[in-house]
Formats: sequence, C-alpha cells, structure tokens
Amino acid sequence: MTMWSQIKTNFKQGSYLTRLLYINLGMFVLVRLVLLIFTLFKHDISFAIRYIEMPAYIGNWITQPWGIITYMFLHVDFIHFIFNVLVLYWYGTIFLQFFNQKQLVGVYILGGIGGAFLYVFGYSVFPYFQEVLKHTYLLGASASVMALIFTTVIYAPNYEVQLALIGRIKLKYIGLVLFAVDVLGVTSVNAGGSIAHIGGAITGILFASLYVRQRVDLTTGISWLLDKLATLVQPKPKITVSYGRPKTDAEWNVEKKAKNAALDEILEQIKKSGYDNLSAEQKKMLFDISNKKNNN
Repeated sequence: MTMWSQIKTNFKQGSYLTRLLYINLGMFVLVRLVLLIFTLFKHDISFAIRYIEMPAYIGNWITQPWGIITYMFLHVDFIHFIFNVLVLYWYGTIFLQFFNQKQLVGVYILGGIGGAFLYVFGYSVFPYFQEVLKHTYLLGASASVMALIFTTVIYAPNYEVQLALIGRIKLKYIGLVLFAVDVLGVTSVNAGGSIAHIGGAITGILFASLYVRQRVDLTTGISWLLDKLATLVQPKPKITVSYGRPKTDAEWNVEKKAKNAALDEILEQIKKSGYDNLSAEQKKMLFDISNKKNNN
C-alpha cells in the first residue's frame, strides 16, 4: 500500500479527531508547497494567504465570508502548526473521554467561530486597534483548541493531566493560567490571537455549562449540517436494471394452462380431504391466486 493510500485509509477509517488533524496537516502542507513553488520563481504571493484568513475589519470580511471557517484550519509557521496540532491531539483525546466525536467537531468549529467574532468585535470597538484594523488578519486553530480545553475544564475541572517538569495538575488550574495569559496579552504583538483565544474559551465554557445544567447541545446544528454534507459527498450506489426477453403468447398460454391444472388439482383435493390437509406450498399458491384476483 502506498503512503497516499494509507493516508486516505486512515482518514476514512480514523476518528473525527484524526480527521481534524489530517485536515490541518493537509492545509499546512498545501499552503507551504504553493508558497515554496512561487518563491522559487521569484513571485511573492504571501498576500494571497489573506483571502483564506479571518479579517479583523468587517468590510473585508464581507468580501470573503468563508474566512471564518478556513482560518481555523490554516497555519503558515511551522512552530505555530506543530504546537496547535499537538495540543489539539492531547486535549481532543481528553475531550473524547466525556463527549462524542460529533461534539468534538462541533465544539472545534463553534470555538473557531466564537474566537473570530470576539476578535472582530475587539478590533472594531477598542480605539487601541483602530490604526491596524483594516490590515489585520487571523489564522490558526488556537481558538478552536481553546474551546475544547475549556469544555473539559468546566465539565471535569478536577481531571488531572501529567505535564513535563510540573507533574500532575488539575485541568481547572491549567484553564486559569491559560485564560490569565490571554487576558494579559490583548495588547501584545499577538493581540488578535489572545482575543480569539478568549473567544474560544468562552465558547467552550458556554457549551459545557449548557450541556451540564440543561442538557442543551449547541453542536446539534453543526452535526446535522455535517451529516447532510456527507450524504452529498458520498457516491450514490449504482442500480443496474436488466430486462429479460418478453414471453410469447404461446409461452403465456402454456404457463396459464399449468397454473389452471394445478388449481384444479388443489380444488379437487379440498373436496376429498379438506383445506387443512393441503401442503404449505398448495396453500400459498391458492392464496396467491385469490389475492391476484382480488387486486384485479
């Protein structure tokens, strides 16, 4: 089996977490290859990445509305990509101990959307960002990953994980540290990322709180939409219809005589020994003939 065949098999048969990891990997490799090829021919197309990023300025977003989805699967920097997919794998695995796979995808997408909305809101409202508003863009899975993390933080705050150099620590403490770091980072170089992280975290908190207290699943709509998309993508089974040679009048007459003879034999047997002594096959034949006459 070739590597490409193995990848396709893993994608089809793997969990939804595996598929999310593959989508992020595929986007990263594709973007890096395109940039590399154009760079070799001395063409700088790095600006084109902005058409699949999430703009901070609403006017720019209206011209590329798909950005609110594509940005959450997009990475250009290798370190950024590796960090996000590793955290996605670790905390996605924890998430699946408490929730199902469709909810994993739903929270990932909702977290990305929540992060994007808060990012646009923050840059639009606070005067601090006005000078860079129209030229700022967001990319990366961080907001989506934060939604997964904070869903588990709210649902299982005392769940412990092993961290290198630290040891075992409860999820609630990890959540507090991450949230504090992002709040303090809203005026840093990565201000947009920090705001989006907070938006993802709030989305995860909202999802877990509603699910625990009211059993309301915010991912239901996304699960339904993904199921509909899956039915459109899946190939429809081919139906083959074969037609036999039509019977001649002579063949119809022979078949009709045979049925009449069998029916006469059954009726004669009923006169002699009664209906109950008919075989199962004879009873079925009598029923079929009677039913056919009634339908006619």
